[in-house]
Amino acid sequence: MKVELVTNLKRRATKILADLHESKEAVLITEHGVPSAYLVDVQDYEFMQRRLALLEGLSKGERAILEGKTTSHSKARDRMRKWLK
Repeated sequence: MKVELVTNLKRRATKILADLHESKEAVLITEHGVPSAYLVDVQDYEFMQRRLALLEGLSKGERAILEGKTTSHSKARDRMRKWLK
């Protein structure tokens, strides 16, 4: 991962963005030597957001199972039949 000072980002934003698009490698932006932000390609960011949404759905499903908030297949099928009529 590349690391850039925030002052370099201000001065060379176009070059840093061009390198980012070419390499697809995230850039860690630091301020006063402290990590401040990550600069990532739009496609990579959107992929990460989709992945997080999927993981959130899996987590909710696991939580429902652990808490006993599930229903049998036959009960679900009966509910759907009533709902679809």
